[in-house]
Amino acid sequence: MWIGTLYALAAGLMWGLVFLAPLLLPEYPAALQSVGRYLAFGLIALPLAWLDRAALRGLGRADWIEALKLAAVGNLLYYLCLAAAIQRAGAPLPTMIIGTLPVVIALCANRRDGRLPWRRLLPSLALIALGIACVNRVELRALRADPHAEPWRYAQGALLAAGAVACWTWYPLRNADWLRAHPGRSPRTWATAQGVATLPLALAGYALLWLGLAASGSGFAMPFGPRPLFFVGLMAAIGLFASWLGTLCWNEASRRLPTATAGQLIVFETLAALAYAYLHRGRMPEPATLLGIGLLVVGVAWALRARPAASAVADPTP
Repeated sequence: MWIGTLYALAAGLMWGLVFLAPLLLPEYPAALQSVGRYLAFGLIALPLAWLDRAALRGLGRADWIEALKLAAVGNLLYYLCLAAAIQRAGAPLPTMIIGTLPVVIALCANRRDGRLPWRRLLPSLALIALGIACVNRVELRALRADPHAEPWRYAQGALLAAGAVACWTWYPLRNADWLRAHPGRSPRTWATAQGVATLPLALAGYALLWLGLAASGSGFAMPFGPRPLFFVGLMAAIGLFASWLGTLCWNEASRRLPTATAGQLIVFETLAALAYAYLHRGRMPEPATLLGIGLLVVGVAWALRARPAASAVADPTP
């Protein structure tokens, strides 16, 4: 249980980095950031795939199709929605909405699996929801005080962030299902397989985006934009740490934890994103934000006390 939690913490710390990229590259289209990140992920996965080629040969056609689906929804579509949301609404609002993921995933997982008694799950969900509400209240107050705020752009950002929540509610449930259905498969191999499956999708997306920008008469400097070295370096760093290594750590956590509990531990991503956002702003969080963070941590600790209910199926042997 604790090893799985440490893996989930490592994944959250690395995934929190993706909230910074749209702030560091405000002049870059969200679509370019999405395909750039996962093009880097796919290229990083190629030498890893060569080293792990024997295990990858053991994956069947159905496994590769599943990896392709996970790559399309959990990687490209998710980050496209998230980056576009941050560019339209700033970091606080998307972080607020993405912060509901632990509650949404836990509810969906427990409704489907029914492995954790609700009376054990609800207290931790309530603490996490209350903590997120405290953090969100501070951020929303700051948004209302901004005289340059554009309500329609914030509404667009909210809708896009909700789309990202939908993508990342589906992804961990589907990913955990595959891992549990294939207990003999290495999580490292599965993370690499998703990287390899991402590469052709990212290449196709990059080509289509380039053609679209050229056809529209955009003055954006393709293929790497006005700051090519910074863009390539940032995409490579995020591709390595947030995509491949983060996926590997999450796969290890998913093998060790009930899906409903693992879903709540995505709160680590929210905490990391808030920490990085305040470091980027160069100031400390307000007291209400610190209270909210404390409630989130307590909620996670409470979630670790929950254990799956024992199976009620009788032993068929005499």
